[in-house]
Amino acid sequence: MQNFENFLLNYLPTSKSIHPTYEEALQKMLLAGGKRFRPALLLGVVNAYNPLLIGGAYHAAYAVELLHTYSLIHDDLPAMDNSPLRRGEPTLHVLYDEVTAILVGDALNTYSFEVLSNAPFSDYTRVALVRELATSGGLNGMVLGQAIDCYFENRALGIEDVRVLHTNKTAKLIAASLKMGAIIVDREELADTLYDFGVRLGLLFQIQDDILDVTQSSEEAGKLTNNDESKNSFVTLLGLDEALKEADELAQTLIKEMDGFDEKLKNELFPLLVHYINRHK
Repeated sequence: MQNFENFLLNYLPTSKSIHPTYEEALQKMLLAGGKRFRPALLLGVVNAYNPLLIGGAYHAAYAVELLHTYSLIHDDLPAMDNSPLRRGEPTLHVLYDEVTAILVGDALNTYSFEVLSNAPFSDYTRVALVRELATSGGLNGMVLGQAIDCYFENRALGIEDVRVLHTNKTAKLIAASLKMGAIIVDREELADTLYDFGVRLGLLFQIQDDILDVTQSSEEAGKLTNNDESKNSFVTLLGLDEALKEADELAQTLIKEMDGFDEKLKNELFPLLVHYINRHK
């Protein structure tokens, strides 16, 4: 992943203008780090089947990270979660102002597709990657999940509706990362299997985030915690003990599914995923 970090640094969004802080703000949250979980999933699939394509895959992995980072910037806005901290740094609306944060999010969203459109793949592959990222990150994916989450704040949903909410808000982009890796290495028969696995992985990721929100300090998490009382989180609806139980059951299911992967894929993904699958424990 260090090579990916170097790639990210070389392709940071730039914009020279009379604006005193716009370019700095574009780069700020990318430079703050993060888990790079979604890029790691995409690159893991590519490395399992065709390591020669890894250089080109950095473009796709970066596009996913750009879209994810835009979503965090907007998620933290006063109109949404009103969070002062992200990745251990002040959020952009705190550091600069709300307008800058909105526009930087807009810019990173569109820049993700610019990066993807310049990736060194065939036109067919580029279009397939753009379609997958847009579908999972757009109006019937991540944005839909955010819309449901915000609309039903302070109004409890049933647990199945909460699963739908977080399948869209969190899980689909994680699933898309795995599927995009399969598209790059031309493993169409694997793409849908990995997407379905990724949806379950993304749901576990969200349950774990909800658990960590009530068990970690803001300093440990690098973002504001204990901030979901009015949200439809798994802990809010199920309670901590039941959320932990659901996370344990889903983690066991995912480990069994990974055992069914072929050796190349299992050897590549297992070391990464076993850490994340068990991070709530």
